[in-house]
Amino acid sequence: MMFKSKIKWVALGGLVLSFLSLLVHMFLANTSAELVQYHVMTGFLEDLNVNVMGKQGGASRKLWKKVKPLEALQPYANPRKKYPVPVHKNNGFIHAKIFGGFEKIRSSICDLVTISRLLNATLVIPELQESVNSKGIGSEFKSFSYLYNEEHLINSLKNDVIIVKDLPPKLKEARKRKECPIFKPKSSASPEYYVKQVLPKLKKGKVIGLVIIDGSCLQAILPPKLAEYQRLRCRVAFHALNFRPEILSLAHQMVKRLRASGQPYLAYHPGLVRDSLAYQGCAELFQDVHTELIQYRRAQMIKQKLVHGETSVDSYIQKAKGLCPLMPEEVGLLLRAMGYPPMTRIYLAGSERFGGQRVMIPLRAMYTNLVDRSNLCNKYELNKLLGTETPLPSSPFNYTPTKTTNEWDQAGPRPRPLPPPPGRPIYQHEKEGWYGWIAEKDSEPDPSAIDLREKARRLLWDAIDYVVSVEADGFFPGFNNDGTGWPDFSSLVMGHRLYEMASSPTYRPDRKFLANLFNSTRENLYIPRRNWTLAARKHLNNSLGDEGLNRQFHQSKPSSFLSHPIPECTCTIFKQFGNTKCPKWLKDSFTESKTQETKITDENEQHDDETETDEWQSGSEDENQSNDSTFEQDSEIDPND
Repeated sequence: MMFKSKIKWVALGGLVLSFLSLLVHMFLANTSAELVQYHVMTGFLEDLNVNVMGKQGGASRKLWKKVKPLEALQPYANPRKKYPVPVHKNNGFIHAKIFGGFEKIRSSICDLVTISRLLNATLVIPELQESVNSKGIGSEFKSFSYLYNEEHLINSLKNDVIIVKDLPPKLKEARKRKECPIFKPKSSASPEYYVKQVLPKLKKGKVIGLVIIDGSCLQAILPPKLAEYQRLRCRVAFHALNFRPEILSLAHQMVKRLRASGQPYLAYHPGLVRDSLAYQGCAELFQDVHTELIQYRRAQMIKQKLVHGETSVDSYIQKAKGLCPLMPEEVGLLLRAMGYPPMTRIYLAGSERFGGQRVMIPLRAMYTNLVDRSNLCNKYELNKLLGTETPLPSSPFNYTPTKTTNEWDQAGPRPRPLPPPPGRPIYQHEKEGWYGWIAEKDSEPDPSAIDLREKARRLLWDAIDYVVSVEADGFFPGFNNDGTGWPDFSSLVMGHRLYEMASSPTYRPDRKFLANLFNSTRENLYIPRRNWTLAARKHLNNSLGDEGLNRQFHQSKPSSFLSHPIPECTCTIFKQFGNTKCPKWLKDSFTESKTQETKITDENEQHDDETETDEWQSGSEDENQSNDSTFEQDSEIDPND
């Protein structure tokens, strides 16, 4: 009996231990699912031009070299003249509401600070309607703090403008009673508009309200006498507007993952935004329902008098004029023409990519190391940025078919005519989003709670992509200066890179030239002639330097100063781009950093790379010559024969 009881207790203990082990395994599976996602998705294929130590070969290193003519440009946005510190006894308070996405918010804040300085007023932290309209996105992050660091903004600009978090109680009550005047300035509003029309009412009521919709509220190019206000814009955009710490830490972690094993990476922003595509009439570049969605949005813009023209426009004529974006397939061909190896790490930026993953298939086929934030981060890391979100109410989706099965069964004896059969059930995903309404209604439905929350989340995704794109070793825009007059993501990134590190490779392509170049070899895109490759390579190399800067100055700066903040916010060390030479302390720091860079490259890279390249070149010199000769001969052969 004792032996049998011991067996029972052992069996019971084994069952308990197996049950506990099962619970432990389930817990580990749930908690480590996100971590497994990171390790699997970021398994980069290593470049053959990089050895074990992570050093690049000579052919690949040339693509990431700094642009020497632009090394003389250094960021210098400090005041150049007498600049009085603001006082608390000023003309009043400015309270603003900003509508729009990431790009409009960033440029509008810079304009608001400049206007507050111009009117000698105190700026209240503006409200970001994109996050305010979304209910329950996080109790710890409200409006401005959902995206930016309030304390850093206030402390960084204390010598320029007085910024407070809220209005005094009396003025706050007056604003609630709608006693303060409200202005809706245009994006091209002049300083005289604020001095003559806004300032008198500000002095009278001590508080005014500004509603900003177009992404800016002050003209981009100011008179030369207001150059200090242009430099104030640069101090706001490039120094004071810091994202909240959670966003910065995750973005820097993503940069480290991209540069693992010592490889550089290229950031690419497609610029496939529905509003920009509809504004220019680029609907025919897409297929199926996406074309109809762009056409509908264009018709909506015409009704709102944002666009003057017809609804249907020949997209290929628009593209030949350079008014449509470079498609991802074309960007991949241009990168191949430049000589980027197939294993190049490319970061895909942008929270909105109209057309979905289908338009990215050709680029992914050419460059397998094409990743975005969903590949570099796990769900746990991304959800930490969102905070504690309150659950949304259940979807009000209810479908009642017109013909039910009961009516079919109770139709009477046969062979009398039967009613139509009941319709198939309509699933929820067929009624939600862009696809559900376009075949049944002429008007787009109002955004749901999920749509509003998704718009607020896009602010965070764009902020992460902005940091990763600015710090990239190279940047390629798919659609900068889109012609809408609104600030766009690529132009802001290009302006930030031009200010902070002008010599870093930033391509500034001419879409009109490239469209004509692609039309010349449209039938043989993947087997172009050698002269086509050389023409594309020459154009992109020229876009890195003076030619691209001049184009950006004439096209982007009139609509957005932050896209081209030179020469107002920079100084020169060797040769002059503008009228300002860098101070001595900046020259000394530049020379020290330059000597350190040359020492590191000379000691650690040049000796090893020269021996490797010399051995490789001596062993394969004859092969290169034969390959070049055969390539030149094959370039004249029709690939269709």
